[in-house]
Amino acid sequence: MATWFARRVLDFVRKLSDLYYSRKYGAMARQLGRPGIASDDHRGFILIQIDGLSHDHLIQAVAGGHMPYVGRLLADRRLSVSPWRCGMPSSTPAVQAGLMFGNRFDIPGFRWYEKDRDVTISPQRLDQISIIYDRINNGQPGILSGGSCYVSMFDGDADLALFTLSTLRRQRFFESVRGMGLFILFLLSPIRVLRVIGFAAANYLAGLFHRLVRLAKSPRKNAAEARVLNPFDLFSPLLYAGSDALLTEVQTFGVMLDIYRCVPAIYANYNGYDEVAHEMGPDDPAAFRVLRAVDKRIHQIDRMQAHYRQRDYDLYIMSDHGNTPAVPFSWQDGDTLGRYIIAQIDDQLTLHERVEPHTHPSKRARYLREELRAMEQAASPRFRQMVTSVRRYIDQHVEETEELDYDLQRQEDVVVSASGPLAHIYFNVASRQLDLIEVMILYPDLLDQLLTNSGIGVVVGRAGADTIVLGRQGGTLHIREEPEIVDPPHPLSRYGDTAYVTEQVHRLAHFPHAGDLIVMGEFRDSGEMVTFEHQVATHGGLGGPQGRPFIAWPPERQLAPETLNDAEDLYPYFISHYQLARVGHSARL
Repeated sequence: MATWFARRVLDFVRKLSDLYYSRKYGAMARQLGRPGIASDDHRGFILIQIDGLSHDHLIQAVAGGHMPYVGRLLADRRLSVSPWRCGMPSSTPAVQAGLMFGNRFDIPGFRWYEKDRDVTISPQRLDQISIIYDRINNGQPGILSGGSCYVSMFDGDADLALFTLSTLRRQRFFESVRGMGLFILFLLSPIRVLRVIGFAAANYLAGLFHRLVRLAKSPRKNAAEARVLNPFDLFSPLLYAGSDALLTEVQTFGVMLDIYRCVPAIYANYNGYDEVAHEMGPDDPAAFRVLRAVDKRIHQIDRMQAHYRQRDYDLYIMSDHGNTPAVPFSWQDGDTLGRYIIAQIDDQLTLHERVEPHTHPSKRARYLREELRAMEQAASPRFRQMVTSVRRYIDQHVEETEELDYDLQRQEDVVVSASGPLAHIYFNVASRQLDLIEVMILYPDLLDQLLTNSGIGVVVGRAGADTIVLGRQGGTLHIREEPEIVDPPHPLSRYGDTAYVTEQVHRLAHFPHAGDLIVMGEFRDSGEMVTFEHQVATHGGLGGPQGRPFIAWPPERQLAPETLNDAEDLYPYFISHYQLARVGHSARL
């Protein structure tokens, strides 16, 4: 009798829950023009990415009480967690390409140079992300086919991809909202409005404080950094805080709406931690405050999928890479890597060097601006005037760090493309890749000067199909098809498992657009990595937490994290467990 009564109560509560979510999210879905999807018996998945959070720092955050909900999921064994190896480069474009399409070939860093076309490639450039997309999308289906993607480089073939660079000008969140419909959406959830305002205010004040702290901590600043970190610039941190709060809340709302719509595959990337870690450090209190906010969003999403059960979902939480504590090369050497190289070979040569951080808060402002442009076209005349005023004000203040500030047609003699502690060096004496012996003939003193610099750990070059790795401590590694020949000490021993690191370096060196030389920053006994960008935490190469992201998965799913040695290894798992299974189910029907 008691069991029967309890079951009836649970059924009644579930019906009330379904009615609540149907009314609330049904109205929002209709207003946004996003129809439901016919549910089936096949499980869907929700993949939440926390950009830049290593397994080490996840465990530290959970133990410190900064991620209480994720901690409960792990303690209750609703999720299992383990580190995995993302490969090199340990940067978002390469990892997302491997995850989404199973192909990260010829993505040698976060940015690189293509000598044959005289073009500097950056995934944050909207005119170049399509080039990379075409390169990785080789006819294989993406893991998000039929699903949704939020805040990403690539869309994984998602039907709906919002705040995603490869589709930024094709799809927008509020594009179908008319006039005051936007405000109606948020008035349906006043708590959400207050949360956005509170989150923005807290981030704004924290942003001002971080600027002051970083200016006080950093011993050397060039003019560009001083301008970016100007403590008297009150508008930029307000814009970035507001766009961050809105973007975070909108993508969380979008995921919850997709659960109501029964979308079979949902991916959302929260990248605020990575940005703060670069500036303040991976275990700084400011970085852990970002994780606390993400933890709350994970709780909201998981509660939605638990209470509204029109489709069952598997929840995954993962990171694309970690962050290793870092010391910028310019702080210890007084100059950038590019200017150091020019000083060793010929002061008359021209240099093109990119050393900005991987992420910049203006990227979020760019998403906001694109949304405003779409709303201008759809809004009523009175509402359009207000939206246009806001959008023009943002246009005047948003700093374009990756789109408009260099001439791609200029021919430089030396090009240095830095991706954290990994740098590709190109010499434009030829439009093809140079072998190591050619570099040594052209610039006889360069290798010695690089290897005597305490900020450089190894220099990598090619000898035909072979790879030569030279270490600062005198070791040499010759990587062939046959077992490698090592002249001790092993130059890669500091960077992790030597067999694994050797394989990753060899593959990277033979990407068609890898540098004539590849330089890796020194990985010190203190656990700090020398980086070629202006960061106090870094990623892009190997060594320390940067190469050990985490993945948390439902224990009943047969995921073997010990087999995940590259981002490409995640692709067949999601394809076989979800996409192919769903296609097979549909075919049987």
